[in-house]
Amino acid sequence: MAVHARAPKHTPNTVFLNIPYDEKFRPLYLAYIAGLTHLGLTPRATLEIPGGQNRLDKIIGLIRSCHYSIHDLSRIEVDRTYPRTPRFNMPFELGLAVALATLDRTPGNWFVFEAKRHRLSKSLSDLSGTDPHIHEETTTGIMRELGNAFVRRSSANKFSVQEMMKTFRAVSLTVAEIERQTGSRSLFEARAFRLLCTAARKAAGVGRSDG
Repeated sequence: MAVHARAPKHTPNTVFLNIPYDEKFRPLYLAYIAGLTHLGLTPRATLEIPGGQNRLDKIIGLIRSCHYSIHDLSRIEVDRTYPRTPRFNMPFELGLAVALATLDRTPGNWFVFEAKRHRLSKSLSDLSGTDPHIHEETTTGIMRELGNAFVRRSSANKFSVQEMMKTFRAVSLTVAEIERQTGSRSLFEARAFRLLCTAARKAAGVGRSDG
């Protein structure tokens, strides 16, 4: 991996979205897409990366290409499926983002999101002193904490939680059609992710008070 190679320029307004890919998380997944898009940001995710060789290099390249990154550590608990295993993808990609921000000299562009207060200090004590954004596993909590993370963008009334939730509800209404188009009941696939982002852009354009 060419981690020490000269870093590519960040694409403005892009956000690497590091979240769990499972059906229980689906409402929050939609909330992240809708909320970020409503704030004028572009979500990116490893869902867009095809499988095969050099996947880790591609993940590193995607993280480096994004101006910001969000890392949701609310679902790193041990799963119920045998063999019972904790989920390491989210903290692993957070570690990559922190290391790359240091190497690329762009600190401060990553955010940690959690569901419960004080859990980060126990699960990842190396980040002691970092204040996670606590969303309490609710869609309104996601919107509130996105507004706090990107406070310069969310200061206007058109970016209130209420307005962001309008975009979320509009995106949620497109899910059945997206499942029909993609032929899959999972939204955690590359094509579905792209269609959700498109739906969010359309909804955000309609939902904002300034048109």
